[in-house]
Amino acid sequence: MARGMAVALLLMLTAIAGAGYAAEEAFDVREHICTVTRYGAVKDVASNAYVPSSVPDGCTPIHLNLVARHGTRNPTKKRMRQLENLASHIQELVRDAEEKNLAHNIPAWLRGWMSPWKGKAKGGELISEGEDELYDLGIRTRERFPELFSQDYHPDIYRLKATQVPRAAASAVAFGMGLFSGKGTLGPGKHRAFAVTSDASDILLRFFDSCANYKDIRKKQEPAVDKLKEPILDEITGAIANRYKLNFTRQDTASLWFLCKEEASLLDITNQACALFNPNEVALLEWTDDLEVFMLKGYGKALNYRMGVPLLKDVIQSMEEAIQANEEKHPPGSYEKARLQFAHAETVVPFSCLLGLFLEGSEFEQIQREQPLPHPSRPPHNRNWRGSIVAPFGGNNMLVLYSCPANLSSKYYVQVLHNEHPTSMPGCGGADSCPFEVFKEKIAAPHLKHDYNALCNVKAAQVEQSSVDS
Repeated sequence: MARGMAVALLLMLTAIAGAGYAAEEAFDVREHICTVTRYGAVKDVASNAYVPSSVPDGCTPIHLNLVARHGTRNPTKKRMRQLENLASHIQELVRDAEEKNLAHNIPAWLRGWMSPWKGKAKGGELISEGEDELYDLGIRTRERFPELFSQDYHPDIYRLKATQVPRAAASAVAFGMGLFSGKGTLGPGKHRAFAVTSDASDILLRFFDSCANYKDIRKKQEPAVDKLKEPILDEITGAIANRYKLNFTRQDTASLWFLCKEEASLLDITNQACALFNPNEVALLEWTDDLEVFMLKGYGKALNYRMGVPLLKDVIQSMEEAIQANEEKHPPGSYEKARLQFAHAETVVPFSCLLGLFLEGSEFEQIQREQPLPHPSRPPHNRNWRGSIVAPFGGNNMLVLYSCPANLSSKYYVQVLHNEHPTSMPGCGGADSCPFEVFKEKIAAPHLKHDYNALCNVKAAQVEQSSVDS
């Protein structure tokens, strides 16, 4: 009997170990690299957590607003220099470990490692995977809303706009090529020419660039963010230094984590820098990134997102114009059907906050009362706020305006799709759609009472006093 119990215990332990191994095998670091995450890695992750509501029967889409981030890009020139410096420092650490006969734990790839971007003179440009992300998004958008994209192209009907940063403009072009593929006569793909406009002084899509108070407050916030991240970095630095017998510093850990994100996202390499960290360490590093995005771009300060009011105002105005055209029965092809805008994480994150996305519990009411929000929960606790979901490469918000002539309570509805999936809005009672007037009153109006110039150009001290601070 004792032998039988021992066998049973052994089988149970084997099953537990197997389950742990399977869980580790299922862990994909490419889903946990904050705003460096590729769109395809997380596009469908959020869809399992929310049961969509339904737009009333008999409704037809009459207008679409899209606010999208550019696709996957190469690291910037500054970041490429950081990786070259890391390569030199790693070789020093390896030599030191070899001299002390401690090199037996060093991963083979670290010996002689060089940055994949060594020698590149330029950086930050869209890569081919980023082009595919936006091209495919364009195709899916047309297939999802055939009623909106049945007209012949005209720049007044389908407006494409981007910032003057090349990766955003290239993303707009890639999206447009997908959206209008087969609609023209150019080349084997039957493409057609289309316009992408941009403004030199752009407070719609680069409001963060022109907001002096935001720049000043962010500069003051950054040391506080670094201070919050330090204990995590120190804990993980100690762990990997002991694991690999290399004298890593806190800065080394931060640089290796950045290398992990770039390798995983751009090169699909997860068995080098990323393999230095176990899943628990990745979760903590991801949290530090999410915390930084929250504090410097998201709900951490009201100014972070309130400065996006010009964009929100533009979106509301476009829907009002579509409603007017529909009420006055303008003929098809005589009014705008889609406003498609391409920008940056610094655009998409604040815009998502203006819509009240990714809040928990009573946080929407706290935002309305201009009360501070707690930081995102630290692992292992669950949290809604994840940079990889909020603003991955190619991340986007679609606001679809529906005409509902048979509906007695409201003739127009707004539905919000985040990364192409219906998304809960606390301002709409937790649904992903609600009557346009409710959307305006509950979600937009509390923000639109603020003036961009007043927010951004008064003395920084006054804004800092009145802004919500975590």
